[in-house]
Amino acid sequence: MERVLGIGGYFIRASDPAALTAWYRDCLGLDLDGHGLWRPESGPTVFAAFEPDTEYFGSRGQQVMLNFRVRDLDAMLAQLRAKGADVAGEPQEMQGVGRFAWVTDPEGNRVELWQPA
Repeated sequence: MERVLGIGGYFIRASDPAALTAWYRDCLGLDLDGHGLWRPESGPTVFAAFEPDTEYFGSRGQQVMLNFRVRDLDAMLAQLRAKGADVAGEPQEMQGVGRFAWVTDPEGNRVELWQPA
């Protein structure tokens, strides 16, 4: 059986694509080239389906949620708050999995940040 090798891209609609791309670059530190190519560090990736009435993604209209692995969640949250980003509440911890926090991008998409255990 042929298998996928990993996530090849994440594509998102935006009313201002250049501004949203700049937000991800400036607030989350995505090192993108002129074509949007980003070479993330290797590590675990979670693929999980949720019930249709989940509130985990924030807005019920949001069908998917992007999750970024981070090295230091507290430093990332401080960086986001300093830039005026919409950070939701305080981080949560899942024993043996890691710590999680959420930010909403300027287009209203909830993004999860994960510091693996």
